[in-house]
Amino acid sequence: MNHTDVLDDIAMPVLLRHARKTYGAAMRRALDEAGYDDIPGNGLYVIGGLALDRADIPLGQLIREMRLSKQAAGQLVDTLVTRGYLDRSIDKEDRRKLTVTLTDRGRAAAAAQRAAREKVDADLLAKVGRDDLDRTRRTLAVLIDMIDDMECGKDDEV
Repeated sequence: MNHTDVLDDIAMPVLLRHARKTYGAAMRRALDEAGYDDIPGNGLYVIGGLALDRADIPLGQLIREMRLSKQAAGQLVDTLVTRGYLDRSIDKEDRRKLTVTLTDRGRAAAAAQRAAREKVDADLLAKVGRDDLDRTRRTLAVLIDMIDDMECGKDDEV
């Protein structure tokens, strides 16, 4: 069945969930084929986020975005350290903080993950064209920003 035939009958959250599975399946397949089959589910998000190598996306923010408890986040980081994807060290400027970085294995897994994402992106572009893809990205960005509006409104309701 072609899902575009019933597009109007499917709720947006369902579409988003299933669309996300396309990326997840492609990344998992690429990681498995490259020998990185031991990354826990949320580990893809942490490795991918840290691979952006941007100071404005700290590990704490990635953990908050996944909505994990401190305990679950700690276990995830412990697992990624134990499996050789992350290094954890004491921050040189503030010894109370821990710094988490990708190891060579983590960077290689991130590269495999990125290549799989880029292939899905290219396939999607070929199927829908630049205008539709840009429109979809803008729409999703607005949807993402809406959470800020909702969370800001919570403070006003008190």
